[in-house]
Amino acid sequence: MVRYLSLSQLTRNIRRPSFWFIFALLVLITLLHYGQDLGFSVFHAPIMADLGLDRHAFERILYLVPIVLAGFVFSWRGAFVTSLIALACLLPRAIFISPHPLDALLETGAVFTVGNAVSISFASLRREREYRVRLEVAQQEQRLFEEKYRELFESANDAIWIHNLAGNIVVANKACAALTGYSLKELSTIKSQNLFTKSCLDDINHARDLPLKNKVPGHLSEVKMIRKGKSEAHVQLSTNPVFSNGQVVGFQHIARDITEQKRMQENLRFYLHQITRAQEEERKRIARAIHDESVQSLASLTHKIEALAAKKRRLPEDVVKYLGGLCAETKGIMNGLRRFSHGLRPGVLDQVGLVSALELLAEELSSEQNISTGLEISGPERRLEPEAELALFRIAQEALSNVRRHSEAKKAAVKLLFTNRKVKLTIFDNGRGFRLPEVLGDLATEGKLGLLGMQERTRLFNGKFSVRSVVGQGTKVAVEMSDEV
Repeated sequence: MVRYLSLSQLTRNIRRPSFWFIFALLVLITLLHYGQDLGFSVFHAPIMADLGLDRHAFERILYLVPIVLAGFVFSWRGAFVTSLIALACLLPRAIFISPHPLDALLETGAVFTVGNAVSISFASLRREREYRVRLEVAQQEQRLFEEKYRELFESANDAIWIHNLAGNIVVANKACAALTGYSLKELSTIKSQNLFTKSCLDDINHARDLPLKNKVPGHLSEVKMIRKGKSEAHVQLSTNPVFSNGQVVGFQHIARDITEQKRMQENLRFYLHQITRAQEEERKRIARAIHDESVQSLASLTHKIEALAAKKRRLPEDVVKYLGGLCAETKGIMNGLRRFSHGLRPGVLDQVGLVSALELLAEELSSEQNISTGLEISGPERRLEPEAELALFRIAQEALSNVRRHSEAKKAAVKLLFTNRKVKLTIFDNGRGFRLPEVLGDLATEGKLGLLGMQERTRLFNGKFSVRSVVGQGTKVAVEMSDEV
């Protein structure tokens, strides 16, 4: 019994009143069984004879009472222990005292066997009753769950529908009918894939297969839905498999209408694009005005000063020196205006292209800040659309400006990779780096708008923007976009 009962369980059982009641029954029946040998007797032979039993056989049968009771109270383990105790009480008389030891042993074995069989039957009946109770409770909970799910399903704001493996819609909620424009009855006759444009079916199938490959369930994808009447809606779609007995029997889709949100995003992107274009046009106009008017006027003034200073015989020496200093100062202002004009809109970008403009940026950083900067070109070099070249130049300009102002780097590198209809720009530095927030947009609250500006320029071309930085190891900014606007 040590195998079946722990010490704590045994202690709890001993403290129960039923344990002591069964113990008292065993003691009482044992006294009755050995009463004649001890000099007293309760049952008389005539009474036993009327029952067709001798007195000791009847007493042996009485041992079934505590065995069965122990089985009822303590399960079959208690009955087994009690039957062992009864067996220990019965065997001395059956072996050493009874005039008919074989019959006594058979009766003793029968008591042991019947008692345990009855207890096991009781235990089976109890387990069956408990199982039925648990089953009823589980069924009731399932009904409540189904009712709650049905209520949530019907009242959900998002469109929800389930289709089988053949694609036939088997159930849909009211929000699905409102989104698609079809009635619930009409939806039951439509295949799920017919609700989407053909160009989106690959994305939908990919999202459907992800949970089956033990990937993240409920993958969200943005797709176009075809409404009744052939109008289109942008939806955010989540797809999950429906299982029955461990087998996939269908798929559940949850769609949220983001048409208005998408329209607002497209409008915002259009406004940003127009603002950026207007800003660049203004920069170009100012840069051209500075170069064509201010710089040219200063150049003409410089020539006149130099011509005046050349007439040394007619001018005092101190005036000549003053004119020389004035000429140098004018040239310095002119060079500053040229750098400013180049920063606003480098003419080489429009005239020669992105590669030459990036070379100038790298040379300026190397010469002005003593930061060794190299430019590496990979792939078949080609001219891009003007707006794409301008966006990449501005991103590189801002990234190198950050290197100059914040990184404390000794080396930097600019890499431009040309691939089929794609171009990738990467800027590295070995500076001090910084800690990136979890969301890049959080930089706006700190007033760090440079990275956000690069990201927004990339988004205008539906490109990919990434930034990685490790404290003490430098920063890497990467942009990948199509070379077409």
